Amino acid sequence: MEDGHMHMTPPPAANATGTPPMNNMGMMMMHMTFYWGNKGEILFSGWPGTRSGMYALALIFVFLMAIIDEWLSGRRPFKPGSNHVAAGLVQTVVHGIRMGVAYMVMLALMSFNGGVFVAAVVGHALGFLAFRSRVFMGNETTSLEKTSDHP
Repeated sequence: MEDGHMHMTPPPAANATGTPPMNNMGMMMMHMTFYWGNKGEILFSGWPGTRSGMYALALIFVFLMAIIDEWLSGRRPFKPGSNHVAAGLVQTVVHGIRMGVAYMVMLALMSFNGGVFVAAVVGHALGFLAFRSRVFMGNETTSLEKTSDHP
C-alpha cells in the first residue's frame, strides 16, 4: 500500500489434487477461479472432505436445494379469498425459507467448484421445468410474472 492503493494478488492455483494451497500461516486459501475436483469445502468447514462419496452427497444436497428453491418460488400457499393477514404471514414465512435456501445455494457456488455449479444450474432448470413451466400446468393460464419474484 505504498502509493495509497491496496494491491491484492490472487491465491496461487490449486495443486494437482484440486485442493486449495495453504498460505504461510497454515490456513487454507479460497479458490478464486472455477476448478474441477472432489476435494475442497462446500458450505461447512471440512465438508465434504476428501472422500468421493461425501462429494457426491454434497452435489446432491446442492441439487435438491436448487429444486426446493424453484418449488417455493412457484407456490401460492393460500387460497383466493382467505384471510389477508394470515395469508400475508404465511407468504412471508415461505419467502424467508426460500431466501434462506437460495442463499445456501449461492454460498455453495462461492466454493468455485465446477461440479457444484453444474448441480445448482441443473437443479434450478429441472425445478423450473417441474414446478413453474407450462409443461405440467395443464390448462392453467397462470403467467410466470404472477408466480415469480425472480428476475
